[in-house]
Amino acid sequence: MNIMVTNDDGINAPGILALAAALGELGTVTVVAPDRERSAVGHSLTLHAPLRVFELRPGFYAVDGTPTDCVNMGIHSLLPHRPDLVVSGINHGANLGDDVTYSGTVAAAMEANLMGIPAIAVSLNTTERRGHFDAAARVALGIARQVLANGLPADTFLNVNIPDCPAEKLQPTLITRQGKRSFVGTIIDKTDPRGRKYYWIGSVTPAFNDEEGTDFHAVNRDHVSITPLHLDLTNYESMKALSQWPL
Repeated sequence: MNIMVTNDDGINAPGILALAAALGELGTVTVVAPDRERSAVGHSLTLHAPLRVFELRPGFYAVDGTPTDCVNMGIHSLLPHRPDLVVSGINHGANLGDDVTYSGTVAAAMEANLMGIPAIAVSLNTTERRGHFDAAARVALGIARQVLANGLPADTFLNVNIPDCPAEKLQPTLITRQGKRSFVGTIIDKTDPRGRKYYWIGSVTPAFNDEEGTDFHAVNRDHVSITPLHLDLTNYESMKALSQWPL
């Protein structure tokens, strides 16, 4: 099998190194990842500047672009063969609920899905630099093996979130739905030493709705969460309501 690995934390992040090493059991792994951290860039594509690629060692390519750029570069230029699977991660921090809309990790899997390639986004629910990435990589390996063996439904990619704990403490894997959170955004307003104003977008710790069946509910109880996502954002119930408008 030909497997492409990417992320949004940068090519030297511990999560991507653990993931690439584990997936080597399944076939040839090629890493195409941003040359530095690109967290929260979402599904952005670089269109107004050239991209540069640096081969750090055989099979490891650093791109000065976004995770979406990396998927495009890997599939259309760098890999000698179309990948059988794209795995994005292991992200340093969970991608739960509404946060998937910001996530470069999830966006990379989304881009592969758009190109008809099975894809998985993998995140570890940790705030520590030394999380249980090796245990998470073994979980990702098992899920990747299932995807390669069984395929995925049409227009579907997987968002996997893994609790930060030793493998023996992980609870059974659950298929979940995307949760919701109460987001309280803040703007940090300060003045630099030259008297000029600057602003930093920030937030208090997000409060997720702890509803049974959601990704947050599962991970918060040490279950691995697998949420099948797709790209159709149409609100079909709203179509019925809007069709009554006198347009």
